[in-house]
Parts: sequence; structure tokens; C-alpha cells
Amino acid sequence: MSGESPAGQDWSDREIDLIVADYFAMLRLELAGERYNKTERRRALQQFVKRSDGSIEFKHQNISAVLRELSLPWIWGYKPAKNYQKTALPAGIERYLTKQPETVATAEALRPPQGLQESGIIFLETAPPLVAADTVLGTEMQRLVRKFDPAARDARNRALGKRGEEKVFHDERARLKLGGRDDLARKVEWTSQERGDGAGYDIHSFDLRGRERLLEVKTTTGTRTTPFFISENELSFSEERPDAFCLVRLYQFGHEPGGFELRPPLEKSVNLKPTTYRASF
Repeated sequence: MSGESPAGQDWSDREIDLIVADYFAMLRLELAGERYNKTERRRALQQFVKRSDGSIEFKHQNISAVLRELSLPWIWGYKPAKNYQKTALPAGIERYLTKQPETVATAEALRPPQGLQESGIIFLETAPPLVAADTVLGTEMQRLVRKFDPAARDARNRALGKRGEEKVFHDERARLKLGGRDDLARKVEWTSQERGDGAGYDIHSFDLRGRERLLEVKTTTGTRTTPFFISENELSFSEERPDAFCLVRLYQFGHEPGGFELRPPLEKSVNLKPTTYRASF
């Protein structure tokens, strides 16, 4: 057993490994709907990590902050706190996820579903300001995000994408009905489901004056600044129909979802970076 850790001293790699493992054990229980006692777990951890109750709780909040950046579920009782060890904590979480690669898939699979039609219309707020990624995340955190890329996971998660589109479809109809335009609400089309992918947008809707709203929906379980993929076809369509195209970004889907809209030209709202190349002969 280690000796007393001096107050104010950074957590060691050993301490971080212990609390990260304990955090994920609690997270699995929470996502599976099983009860556990946080106080008892903290006291058990203190047998090996000589830290105060407040220090342990704050480190749990730090872990939540890192998981939020990775677009992974976190323990809802430990609200994310960003002021964490920029190198040591992301490195500790990387060690755990590398040794337990099934953790990411298990966490996503156990995430409780979000009610769609019953949850009320999502308020679309102002989009976040355009900021270079390296001014927000430290070097170690940027590397961790690249390794467990939330944008790539969201793109592969077709069920998540479909749920987001369904939510926007119902919200658009509800918004038009509230505005007294039942006639337009009946015309809202879930284009990607009725006609298939490839149109350059997912939902064909209208504003209250009857003007077209061609909505491309991007959904994440991560934060409002979690990166996302946009296809060349979608980008081209946004340039062809800047009058009607609108990208709807839904975030924290599954926990207090929020959203905002981005309008063309998209490069004025987000950093666009090529990620793949098409090889041909």
C-alpha cells in the first residue's frame, strides 16, 4: 500500500490507473441499470489511493470530461470538470481502453435509448464559434481523440444516425403544426428513408412561409463541439442549394440532447479537413 499522497500533488500513473478502472466498473453498473454505492466504492479505493473524498470526486468528474470529449457515456452523477491533468489523465484512460478494447463497444451498446417523439422539440441554439482544435485540447487529448475517433464511431453507428433523423423529422412536423401550418406538416418527408441516401440531405421540410428546408442531420452522443464527417456529395449539395440547405447538428443524444443549425457556406462555420482520397486507375 502506498503512503499518504501530499495535498496538491498531481496524481501518479498508478493512482490514475486505479481510479480509472474503478470509474469504468461503476459506469458499467450504471449503464446496465444496476445499483451501487458511491461512498462504499470511494472508501474501498482510499485503501490504495490516499486522497481525500473531494479529490477523488473531482478526479471522477475529470474522467467524465475526458469521456465526453471521446463521445462516450459518462457517470451522470459526476458532471464533467475540465481542469484535469492534460497529459497524465488522458494517457491513463488510453491505457485502460487499450487493455480493455471491448469497453467502447459495450458502453455504446448499454447506453439507454432516448425517447424521440415524446421528448419535446429540441431547442436549436446558436452554433459554437469556430475555434482551432489545438487551442481547445492538449496534445495528449488530441492524440486520444484521434485513436478513439468519435466522428468515425458516429459515422459507423447507423442506428444513432437514424434516430437523429427521426427526431428531426418529428420536430419539423411539430414545429409547423405549432405555427398553424398543418398543411405543410403533412408534406414533411424523411427523404433518406423514403428515397434512400444520395440526395445530399435527409429531411425535406419547410419554414412557416412555405420555403424549402433541406436538412442534413448529423447526430452524436458527444458534446456540441464533437467533430463529424460530411461527405463530398453533401458539401456539393450545400453549395448548389445554399438557399434551402441546412445542416442540423444534434449532440448529447441520449442525455439532455441539444442542437444547432449550420448554413452555407459551411467553411465559415466549421474547419473542413480532407480525410480520405479516392484512388482510381
